[in-house]
Amino acid sequence: MSGNIRILVVDDEPQIQRFLKLGLTAGGFAVSAATTAAEAIKAIATSAPDLVLLDLGLPDLDGKDVIRQARAFSTVPIIIVSARDREVEKIEALDLGADDYVNKPFGIGELLARIRTALRHHDPVGHSAAVLSHGQITVDVAQHHASKNGAALKLTPKEFDLLALLMRNPGRVLTHRQILTSVWGPAHAEDLQYLRVLIGQLRGKLEDDQANPRFIQTEPGIGYRIASD
Repeated sequence: MSGNIRILVVDDEPQIQRFLKLGLTAGGFAVSAATTAAEAIKAIATSAPDLVLLDLGLPDLDGKDVIRQARAFSTVPIIIVSARDREVEKIEALDLGADDYVNKPFGIGELLARIRTALRHHDPVGHSAAVLSHGQITVDVAQHHASKNGAALKLTPKEFDLLALLMRNPGRVLTHRQILTSVWGPAHAEDLQYLRVLIGQLRGKLEDDQANPRFIQTEPGIGYRIASD
């Protein structure tokens, strides 16, 4: 997959820049660097990297401001790579449009896997596919039909909407707020119990073992994701 794929590393720590450049270059990626938020935003706008690895602790602005500004004009995949491990930091970054979050310290193998997933599922035209397939599950958005291994799934309208949303973002963490706002609307952005009940219902129809779900994975305190391929 790598080939001529260009990754922008945004981090002001020279040792992290060296570590990431070495690992990413060995993985076959082309690497460019930015050490400030201003440099990062300019690079995203003018150089159009294929993916951004972004630290939150930058000298001029918080990394979340980079996400906010970048999302005004770009859909480039953004993976947060940060030592900040508080749930609230992850949730804010993901709500602003980050695609994933990796805690420092991390292994280069895990990071490369996250990069491959983000690139594989990036849709620059806005997830416009009418038929979504992932593993055993297929969702026909236009026909409002879902199936598992070819057998029709009997889903309520809300279950279908939730499944379609997750299917459009395989491997990507969606926060509770993102899901609630999309499925129920902004007025229900805090109604977490609605979501927990719906996730339980949907898992009951998708998973072979609800106690050990393989398809819909929980990110504790943050949200949910469809397992990546």
